[in-house]
Amino acid sequence: MSSIIVTGASSGIGRATAELFLAQGWTVGLLARSADKLNALARDHQAAIPLPADVTNPDAVEKAFRSFTDQVPRLDVLFNNAGIFAPGGTIDEIDLDDWYHSVNVNLNGMFLCARAAFGIMRCQNPQGGRIINNGSIAAHVPRPNSVHYSATKHAITGLTRSLSLDGRPFEIACGQIDIGNARTQMVQGLVDAAQAAGETPDPTMAVEDAARSVLHMATLPPEANVQFMTVMATTMPYIGRG
Repeated sequence: MSSIIVTGASSGIGRATAELFLAQGWTVGLLARSADKLNALARDHQAAIPLPADVTNPDAVEKAFRSFTDQVPRLDVLFNNAGIFAPGGTIDEIDLDDWYHSVNVNLNGMFLCARAAFGIMRCQNPQGGRIINNGSIAAHVPRPNSVHYSATKHAITGLTRSLSLDGRPFEIACGQIDIGNARTQMVQGLVDAAQAAGETPDPTMAVEDAARSVLHMATLPPEANVQFMTVMATTMPYIGRG
C-alpha cells in the first residue's frame, strides 16, 4: 500500500487531495494545525492518520513526520501544500507582519516539511520517494497587489529545482504543481472581493481537478517525474495575471 503525507490537509486543495488518495486506497498522513478537522476526517477513513502540527514549527514538523513513520513502513510521497494568502496591497501598504507570516508559512513551512520528508526518504529501504510542492500560477506571473505571495511562490520554484537535483543520488524525485483558481476558500475570497469592487472575477475550476493532477504526479513510476505541471481554469487569464 502506498503512503503520502498531505500538508494543509484540513481544507481546500489539501483536503480534496487527501480524500482522493484515501479513496484510491493510500495511507494518508493528514497534517494541519486544526486537530478537530483532521480527526473528523480520519473518523471516516481507517487509513487516515491525523498529524496536527504547525508547519512553521520545526520541532512540531519533525514530531509529526516521526509519528507517521512510526505507524507506516515507509513514506512514498509528500504533497507539500500548506500555504496562506495574506491581505494584499502594494509593497508600501503591506503590513510587515503579513510579509513575515507569508514567508514563514509559504516558504519556511514548505522547507521544513520537505526537509523532514527528504531525510526519511533518503534513509528508508528501499531508498527514495517523491516530493510534490504546491506552487501557484503566481510562481510564473503575479496577481496585482500580491508581492508577498508571489515572492514566496517564486521561491518554491527554486526549492523544487534544488530538491530535484539534490535528490537524484537518493532516488528522490521532486515536482511542482502550479494551480490557477481552484475553488478553495482562499480563491472564493478573491472572487468575492472582485465582485464587491464591481469587477468580473477570473474563472475558477473544481478543486477536485487539482487533486486529480496531484494523483497523476504521485502515481508515476520511479523513473518518471513531472517536474512542473500547470493546471488552471481554461479561460483564466494567464499572461500578466496571477
